[in-house]
Amino acid sequence: MKTIANEETYIDYMLDATTRLLAVDSPSGYTEHAAEFVMKELEAMGYAPEQTRKGGVLVCLGGDGDSTAADGILLEAHMDTLGAMVAEVKAGGQLRLTNIGGMNANNAEGENCRVITRFSGTYEGTVQLENASIHVNGEYNKTERNWDTVELVLDEPVHSKEDTQKLGICPGDIVCFDPRTRITSKGYIKSRFLDDKLSVGILLGYAKYLKEEKVELKRPVYVHITVYEEVGHGGSASVPECISEAISVDMGCVGEGLLCREEQVSICAKDSGGPYDYRMVNDLILAAREMGADYAVDIYPHYGSDVEATLKAGYDIRHGLIGAGVYASHGYERSHRDGVKNTWKVLVGYCG
Repeated sequence: MKTIANEETYIDYMLDATTRLLAVDSPSGYTEHAAEFVMKELEAMGYAPEQTRKGGVLVCLGGDGDSTAADGILLEAHMDTLGAMVAEVKAGGQLRLTNIGGMNANNAEGENCRVITRFSGTYEGTVQLENASIHVNGEYNKTERNWDTVELVLDEPVHSKEDTQKLGICPGDIVCFDPRTRITSKGYIKSRFLDDKLSVGILLGYAKYLKEEKVELKRPVYVHITVYEEVGHGGSASVPECISEAISVDMGCVGEGLLCREEQVSICAKDSGGPYDYRMVNDLILAAREMGADYAVDIYPHYGSDVEATLKAGYDIRHGLIGAGVYASHGYERSHRDGVKNTWKVLVGYCG
């Protein structure tokens, strides 16, 4: 079994980078600041990242990045998250929302959020059920929570549509939800948007490890931190010419009928888009065993990934998917320090 130098130090960095990135709002379509964060982290390590036209970040981690032989590996993770957008300013000054990605109204209710206007600054508020006081609303418990029955109540003295419009708030403004990030003494990390900022933190830690430990890669290894994954086309472009394999580093599913726990790395054999490359799944399992990583192999019933967008865009590559186990996906998510460690171990074992 291979060992990794300064293992806990790098895990500490991964969790720190994840926590700092989680504090940067980045719903799909509003990812500029998150990209700046990732660029600065990589530049501080001594890499030369590039920003793609779509707004993602692409960087070569080594292994002869100028090679034209098709033997390179692309690691994909996404920094865009779920969120919402203002759809209408209502008569009483509240806001009707439309979701960005798979943000669910049930999970949004009661959450603090920020409305980021295009030209008039940022305003705070809370998503609530319409007529939210249970002492007033006799239908409170019976009302279905959807984007037509919840609304954003601004923390401003607004009482009419005109009051809200005077603030410069209008349809198309981005709504960002508080991540509520917390790391417990037992190693659990709880937050919105661990999908997929936890994986971005893992890849930043992997890049830091390669640079500081002077690891020489046998094959070109690139990282693409994508945007627009939550709306389906994150990994559909910006694949370097030398790439033959792509691995989506995303959340591993934890739930009924699956083997994975939050403390493990999940290796996906099949999801909603079909089976992953058979040989790559085998090799990822062998890498986990070689590195002593605690892993599970699972089939995700309702899931899509960056690398599937890469394939649908027409790239002729093999594909795989791994990630730290994450519970309560698209809600208030939870993972564990050991899940981070085991995912990193698979990357080290697979990429060399």
